[in-house]
Amino acid sequence: MTRRDVAEQVVVVLGASSGIGRATALEFARRGATVVCASRGEQALRTLVEEITAAGGRAQAFRADITRVQDLQALVAAAESAHGRVDTWVTMAGVSVYGTVDDIPLEEFRRVAEVNYLGHVAAAKVAVPALERSGGGVLVGMASVEGVRSLPFHAPYTASKFAARSFYDALRVELAHAGSPVAVSTILPAGIGTPFWENSRNRTSHLTKPPPPPYAPELVADVVVRMATHPRRQAVVGGASLGFILGEKFNPGLTDVVLSLVGRRMQTSRRPDNGTDIVSTPTPGPGQVHGEHAGHLIRRDLFTTLSARLPRPGEALLALRARWAR
Repeated sequence: MTRRDVAEQVVVVLGASSGIGRATALEFARRGATVVCASRGEQALRTLVEEITAAGGRAQAFRADITRVQDLQALVAAAESAHGRVDTWVTMAGVSVYGTVDDIPLEEFRRVAEVNYLGHVAAAKVAVPALERSGGGVLVGMASVEGVRSLPFHAPYTASKFAARSFYDALRVELAHAGSPVAVSTILPAGIGTPFWENSRNRTSHLTKPPPPPYAPELVADVVVRMATHPRRQAVVGGASLGFILGEKFNPGLTDVVLSLVGRRMQTSRRPDNGTDIVSTPTPGPGQVHGEHAGHLIRRDLFTTLSARLPRPGEALLALRARWAR
């Protein structure tokens, strides 16, 4: 189907206060979209909207907790009341806990699953009807390359990303079966240089870091914005993720051995943890796109470009299946 140009779209970004979500809201606004920015952090939302409007963009802030269904329903109602429709919905919200399975309490596993998996399910259940009311739109869900290959010392997060990725796959096929005009795109980033690492709850005693090499959050934002007009089944961001994906596909046992040797070192630094996290509380302060790795980020990546753009016949066939079902 023909989708509105980005400059004509109304876009909801859930989890917009920092990191990839904030970069995505800024990029949509830069390209002319009207952006409804939602998250728990009120101060971060306020500074985000101020930044967008100061640059001549259009944005609205809405405080919402992804684990509260009433917040999500109110978010949809506010977006449709103010702007008439929702064309693209991006679910970015996520939290993280690092440590061994033995060291991480069960309630923290539950909390990560509540946000990263069940929160995404709840958001999709309100987003899809809104996108259908607009005549057809795109639901973009944030998973991770850790939803393809799990990493040690990050079990709550990686398990939640496997669940989210599987959920979006199932939803995509169900919508095609029903003849829905809504497309579902899943984003699988590698290590991205955002405040995610500083904001993760940490039971390793050492500050965590993105597995090298870290990529720029703007690289992910570019891919997400492209999905709004050219949706793909999934897009992988960061060529370094190819090693994880191929290792899991062709020799998972050897990949286990490699990660048992380097898995902890590649995710932790020598610095002590700062003791802060956003697992149960909103992003503190004004919010920011980049973390402590901003000076060492990869900002261009051929693999990412190909992942987002190369034609895939199976996806075209699924779109045809949806049309036949209408």
